[in-house]
Amino acid sequence: MTELILDRDQFTESGALSVETVTYVHHWTDSLFTLRITRPSSFRFRSGEFIMIGLPGDNGKPLLRAYSMASPSYAEELEFLSIKVQDGPLTSRLQHIKVGDPIYLGKKPTGTLVTDALLPGKRLFMLSTGTGLAPFMSLVRDPEIYNLYDEIFIVHSVRQVEELAYRELLESQLEGDPLLEDEDRARFHYVPTVTREDFHTTGRIGTLIDNGKLFEKSKGPKHFVPDEDRVMLCGSMAMIKDHAADLEQRGFTEGSNSQPNQFVIERAFVG
Repeated sequence: MTELILDRDQFTESGALSVETVTYVHHWTDSLFTLRITRPSSFRFRSGEFIMIGLPGDNGKPLLRAYSMASPSYAEELEFLSIKVQDGPLTSRLQHIKVGDPIYLGKKPTGTLVTDALLPGKRLFMLSTGTGLAPFMSLVRDPEIYNLYDEIFIVHSVRQVEELAYRELLESQLEGDPLLEDEDRARFHYVPTVTREDFHTTGRIGTLIDNGKLFEKSKGPKHFVPDEDRVMLCGSMAMIKDHAADLEQRGFTEGSNSQPNQFVIERAFVG
Protein backbone atom coordinates (compact mmCIF):
# COMPACT_ATOMS: atom_id res chain seq x y z
CA MET A 1 0.00 0.00 0.00
CA THR A 2 1.31 3.44 -0.94
CA GLU A 3 1.14 6.29 1.55
CA LEU A 4 -0.87 9.22 0.26
CA ILE A 5 -0.67 12.93 1.09
CA LEU A 6 -3.94 14.64 0.24
CA ASP A 7 -4.95 18.27 0.35
CA ARG A 8 -6.79 19.30 3.53
CA ASP A 9 -9.33 21.40 1.61
CA GLN A 10 -10.39 18.37 -0.43
CA PHE A 11 -11.64 16.74 2.76
CA THR A 12 -12.37 19.13 5.61
CA GLU A 13 -14.24 21.73 3.56
CA SER A 14 -16.24 19.05 1.79
CA GLY A 15 -17.04 17.34 5.09
CA ALA A 16 -15.23 14.17 3.96
CA LEU A 17 -13.12 13.88 7.15
CA SER A 18 -14.12 13.46 10.76
CA VAL A 19 -11.89 13.57 13.82
CA GLU A 20 -12.09 10.41 15.91
CA THR A 21 -10.34 9.17 19.06
CA VAL A 22 -7.93 6.25 19.47
CA THR A 23 -9.39 3.73 21.96
CA TYR A 24 -6.89 0.84 21.81
CA VAL A 25 -3.34 0.15 20.60
CA HIS A 26 -1.57 -3.21 20.53
CA HIS A 27 1.98 -3.71 19.20
CA TRP A 28 2.41 -7.22 17.82
CA THR A 29 6.08 -6.70 16.92
CA ASP A 30 8.55 -3.86 16.47
CA SER A 31 7.08 -3.36 13.00
CA LEU A 32 3.41 -4.32 13.31
CA PHE A 33 0.53 -2.97 15.38
CA THR A 34 -3.26 -2.79 15.69
CA LEU A 35 -5.28 0.28 16.64
CA ARG A 36 -8.97 0.92 17.24
CA ILE A 37 -10.78 4.22 16.99
CA THR A 38 -14.24 5.56 17.73
CA ARG A 39 -16.86 5.01 15.04
CA PRO A 40 -19.27 7.79 14.05
CA SER A 41 -22.89 6.73 14.43
CA SER A 42 -23.51 7.52 10.76
CA PHE A 43 -20.50 5.54 9.43
CA ARG A 44 -21.52 2.51 7.33
CA PHE A 45 -19.33 0.04 5.45
CA ARG A 46 -19.31 -3.46 4.03
CA SER A 47 -16.98 -5.95 5.71
CA GLY A 48 -13.77 -6.02 3.62
CA GLU A 49 -13.80 -2.35 2.55
CA PHE A 50 -11.13 0.29 3.19
CA ILE A 51 -11.14 3.93 4.29
CA MET A 52 -8.68 6.83 4.58
CA ILE A 53 -7.23 7.53 8.03
CA GLY A 54 -4.45 9.90 8.99
CA LEU A 55 -2.81 12.58 11.11
CA PRO A 56 -2.02 16.28 10.69
CA GLY A 57 1.13 16.99 8.69
CA ASP A 58 3.82 19.62 9.30
CA ASN A 59 2.55 21.70 6.38
CA GLY A 60 -0.99 21.93 7.71
CA LYS A 61 -2.27 19.26 5.36
CA PRO A 62 -3.44 15.90 6.70
CA LEU A 63 -1.31 12.85 5.95
CA LEU A 64 -3.76 10.19 4.82
CA ARG A 65 -3.46 6.57 3.82
CA ALA A 66 -5.91 3.89 2.72
CA TYR A 67 -6.43 1.23 5.40
CA SER A 68 -8.71 -1.79 5.27
CA MET A 69 -11.03 -2.14 8.24
CA ALA A 70 -10.08 -5.19 10.30
CA SER A 71 -13.33 -4.93 12.24
CA PRO A 72 -16.60 -6.37 10.89
CA SER A 73 -19.33 -4.06 9.64
CA TYR A 74 -21.37 -4.35 12.84
CA ALA A 75 -18.53 -3.45 15.27
CA GLU A 76 -18.93 -0.45 17.55
CA GLU A 77 -15.31 0.63 16.95
CA LEU A 78 -13.12 0.61 13.84
CA GLU A 79 -9.99 -1.52 13.88
CA PHE A 80 -6.91 -1.31 11.65
CA LEU A 81 -3.70 -3.31 11.20
CA SER A 82 -0.59 -1.33 10.26
CA ILE A 83 3.09 -1.78 9.61
CA LYS A 84 5.67 0.67 10.95
CA VAL A 85 7.74 2.38 8.25
CA GLN A 86 10.42 4.44 10.00
CA ASP A 87 10.71 6.96 7.16
CA GLY A 88 7.06 6.72 6.05
CA PRO A 89 5.26 10.09 6.07
CA LEU A 90 2.31 8.67 8.00
CA THR A 91 3.34 5.40 9.65
CA SER A 92 6.48 6.93 11.17
CA ARG A 93 4.03 9.01 13.25
CA LEU A 94 1.12 6.62 13.51
CA GLN A 95 3.27 3.98 15.24
CA HIS A 96 3.61 6.32 18.26
CA ILE A 97 -0.12 6.96 18.61
CA LYS A 98 -1.66 6.45 22.06
CA VAL A 99 -5.10 5.87 23.51
CA GLY A 100 -6.93 9.18 23.64
CA ASP A 101 -5.11 10.71 20.66
CA PRO A 102 -7.17 12.23 17.81
CA ILE A 103 -7.08 10.76 14.31
CA TYR A 104 -8.63 11.65 10.96
CA LEU A 105 -11.22 9.30 9.45
CA GLY A 106 -12.62 9.50 5.94
CA LYS A 107 -16.35 9.20 5.31
CA LYS A 108 -16.49 7.20 2.09
CA PRO A 109 -15.46 3.56 2.49
CA THR A 110 -15.02 1.55 -0.68
CA GLY A 111 -13.31 -1.54 -2.04
CA THR A 112 -13.65 -4.78 -3.96
CA LEU A 113 -12.71 -7.29 -1.25
CA VAL A 114 -16.40 -7.81 -0.54
CA THR A 115 -18.73 -10.74 -1.08
CA ASP A 116 -20.85 -8.63 -3.45
CA ALA A 117 -18.01 -8.78 -5.98
CA LEU A 118 -18.03 -12.59 -6.09
CA LEU A 119 -20.42 -15.06 -7.67
CA PRO A 120 -22.03 -17.63 -5.35
CA GLY A 121 -19.72 -20.53 -4.51
CA LYS A 122 -19.01 -23.38 -2.09
CA ARG A 123 -15.56 -22.46 -0.71
CA LEU A 124 -14.02 -19.05 -0.08
CA PHE A 125 -10.23 -18.72 0.09
CA MET A 126 -8.81 -15.45 1.43
CA LEU A 127 -5.10 -15.35 0.55
CA SER A 128 -3.02 -12.75 2.38
CA THR A 129 0.51 -11.66 3.12
CA GLY A 130 1.53 -9.29 5.93
CA THR A 131 -1.07 -6.63 6.75
CA GLY A 132 -3.16 -7.90 3.85
CA LEU A 133 -4.82 -9.98 6.56
CA ALA A 134 -6.83 -6.94 7.73
CA PRO A 135 -9.88 -7.04 5.40
CA PHE A 136 -10.18 -10.78 5.96
CA MET A 137 -10.34 -10.26 9.72
CA SER A 138 -13.32 -8.05 8.97
CA LEU A 139 -15.00 -10.62 6.75
CA VAL A 140 -14.40 -13.72 8.86
CA ARG A 141 -15.94 -12.06 11.94
CA ASP A 142 -19.09 -11.12 10.03
CA PRO A 143 -21.79 -13.80 10.53
CA GLU A 144 -23.35 -13.04 7.15
CA ILE A 145 -20.44 -14.64 5.28
CA TYR A 146 -21.18 -18.03 6.80
CA ASN A 147 -24.55 -18.07 5.05
CA LEU A 148 -22.77 -17.86 1.70
CA TYR A 149 -20.12 -20.61 1.82
CA ASP A 150 -19.73 -24.18 3.07
CA GLU A 151 -16.08 -23.55 4.00
CA ILE A 152 -14.06 -20.40 4.57
CA PHE A 153 -10.26 -20.22 4.67
CA ILE A 154 -7.87 -17.50 5.78
CA VAL A 155 -4.35 -18.11 4.49
CA HIS A 156 -1.76 -15.80 6.05
CA SER A 157 1.86 -15.82 4.88
CA VAL A 158 4.56 -13.93 6.81
CA ARG A 159 8.33 -14.02 7.12
CA GLN A 160 8.58 -14.70 10.87
CA VAL A 161 6.26 -16.42 13.34
CA GLU A 162 5.84 -13.30 15.48
CA GLU A 163 4.26 -11.53 12.49
CA LEU A 164 1.22 -13.82 12.58
CA ALA A 165 -1.11 -11.14 13.94
CA TYR A 166 -4.37 -12.41 15.46
CA ARG A 167 -2.89 -15.94 15.47
CA GLU A 168 -4.39 -17.00 18.81
CA LEU A 169 -7.88 -15.80 17.84
CA LEU A 170 -7.72 -17.47 14.44
CA GLU A 171 -6.31 -20.74 15.78
CA SER A 172 -9.24 -20.88 18.21
CA GLN A 173 -11.62 -20.63 15.22
CA LEU A 174 -12.77 -17.24 16.55
CA GLU A 175 -13.77 -18.67 19.93
CA GLY A 176 -15.70 -16.20 22.04
CA ASP A 177 -17.02 -14.17 19.12
CA PRO A 178 -20.45 -13.03 20.32
CA LEU A 179 -22.25 -13.32 16.98
CA LEU A 180 -20.83 -16.54 15.52
CA GLU A 181 -22.55 -19.85 16.10
CA ASP A 182 -20.61 -23.09 16.64
CA GLU A 183 -21.59 -24.27 13.16
CA ASP A 184 -20.19 -21.03 11.71
CA ARG A 185 -16.85 -21.50 13.42
CA ALA A 186 -16.73 -25.13 12.29
CA ARG A 187 -16.75 -23.89 8.68
CA PHE A 188 -13.73 -21.66 9.26
CA HIS A 189 -10.13 -22.81 8.66
CA TYR A 190 -6.92 -20.91 9.40
CA VAL A 191 -3.78 -21.70 7.40
CA PRO A 192 -0.75 -19.72 8.60
CA THR A 193 2.58 -20.16 6.85
CA VAL A 194 6.06 -18.76 7.55
CA THR A 195 8.80 -18.28 4.97
CA ARG A 196 11.95 -17.48 6.99
CA GLU A 197 11.63 -19.48 10.21
CA ASP A 198 10.81 -23.01 11.26
CA PHE A 199 7.07 -23.51 11.70
CA HIS A 200 4.57 -26.32 11.24
CA THR A 201 3.77 -24.90 7.80
CA THR A 202 6.45 -23.19 5.75
CA GLY A 203 6.68 -21.78 2.24
CA ARG A 204 4.92 -19.20 0.16
CA ILE A 205 1.23 -19.46 -0.65
CA GLY A 206 1.98 -20.70 -4.17
CA THR A 207 3.89 -23.64 -2.71
CA LEU A 208 0.94 -24.58 -0.51
CA ILE A 209 -1.37 -24.47 -3.52
CA ASP A 210 0.92 -26.67 -5.59
CA ASN A 211 1.64 -29.27 -2.88
CA GLY A 212 -1.97 -29.37 -1.69
CA LYS A 213 -1.33 -28.24 1.89
CA LEU A 214 -3.66 -25.28 1.37
CA PHE A 215 -6.56 -27.74 1.03
CA GLU A 216 -5.67 -30.24 3.79
CA LYS A 217 -8.47 -29.07 6.13
CA SER A 218 -11.09 -28.95 3.39
CA LYS A 219 -13.80 -31.53 2.90
CA GLY A 220 -13.72 -30.74 -0.81
CA PRO A 221 -11.20 -31.18 -3.64
CA LYS A 222 -7.49 -30.76 -2.89
CA HIS A 223 -7.17 -28.18 -5.66
CA PHE A 224 -8.94 -25.08 -6.92
CA VAL A 225 -12.23 -25.60 -8.77
CA PRO A 226 -13.24 -22.43 -10.71
CA ASP A 227 -16.95 -23.34 -10.80
CA GLU A 228 -17.14 -23.79 -7.02
CA ASP A 229 -14.27 -21.87 -5.37
CA ARG A 230 -14.02 -18.12 -4.80
CA VAL A 231 -10.76 -16.34 -3.98
CA MET A 232 -9.79 -12.98 -2.50
CA LEU A 233 -6.22 -11.65 -2.65
CA CYS A 234 -4.65 -9.00 -0.42
CA GLY A 235 -0.98 -8.34 0.27
CA SER A 236 2.09 -7.09 -1.54
CA MET A 237 1.72 -5.93 -5.13
CA ALA A 238 3.98 -8.74 -6.32
CA MET A 239 1.92 -11.36 -4.49
CA ILE A 240 -1.36 -10.04 -5.89
CA LYS A 241 -0.10 -9.88 -9.46
CA ASP A 242 1.46 -13.36 -9.30
CA HIS A 243 -1.60 -15.04 -7.83
CA ALA A 244 -4.05 -13.17 -10.05
CA ALA A 245 -2.13 -14.44 -13.07
CA ASP A 246 -2.03 -17.95 -11.61
CA LEU A 247 -5.78 -17.96 -10.96
CA GLU A 248 -6.49 -16.79 -14.50
CA GLN A 249 -4.35 -19.63 -15.82
CA ARG A 250 -6.45 -22.01 -13.74
CA GLY A 251 -9.63 -20.73 -15.38
CA PHE A 252 -10.73 -18.09 -12.88
CA THR A 253 -12.10 -14.68 -13.95
CA GLU A 254 -11.62 -11.50 -11.90
CA GLY A 255 -14.75 -9.89 -10.52
CA SER A 256 -15.75 -6.40 -9.39
CA ASN A 257 -18.62 -4.64 -7.64
CA SER A 258 -20.33 -4.04 -10.97
CA GLN A 259 -19.57 -7.47 -12.43
CA PRO A 260 -19.15 -10.23 -9.81
CA ASN A 261 -17.01 -13.23 -10.73
CA GLN A 262 -14.69 -15.90 -9.32
CA PHE A 263 -11.86 -13.94 -7.67
CA VAL A 264 -11.17 -10.37 -6.54
CA ILE A 265 -8.20 -8.19 -5.60
CA GLU A 266 -8.07 -4.71 -4.11
CA ARG A 267 -7.03 -2.64 -7.12
CA ALA A 268 -6.70 0.55 -5.05
CA PHE A 269 -3.46 -0.90 -3.64
CA VAL A 270 -2.02 -2.24 -6.90
CA GLY A 271 0.13 -0.10 -9.13
